[in-house]
Amino acid sequence: MTAKTSTAKKAKTTTAPAGLEDVTAFGQLNADALTKASELATKAAENLNEEITSYSKKSYEDGVAAAKDLASAKTPTEFFEKQSAFAQAAFEGFAAQATKMNEMFAATAKEVTAPIGARFEAATETMKSYTA
Repeated sequence: MTAKTSTAKKAKTTTAPAGLEDVTAFGQLNADALTKASELATKAAENLNEEITSYSKKSYEDGVAAAKDLASAKTPTEFFEKQSAFAQAAFEGFAAQATKMNEMFAATAKEVTAPIGARFEAATETMKSYTA
């Protein structure tokens, strides 16, 4: 074995562990990103559940109040006016809640996918450096 061959083998031997360390570190960052995304998804699910529970409770209470109000109607005209007012208020409340929930879902999706998206960007940049 010549000195030149020995030096080349040493160079390959010393760069292999560094490459392995890079791959391991990259994999750990990917695992960390998945963990972070999972934590964010869990917290978002809790927030969404609280919002749905709160709206359901309010909707139920509004329905009970409307039923009491409808029972106090003295004439059929008054009854239908109260019923129409309740139906309109319930629909407007539902539409507002649906808009709010849609915004919450969109924000949640963006937030939860951000750590994973960052890892895809890092992978893309890493691949570009190898092909350049």
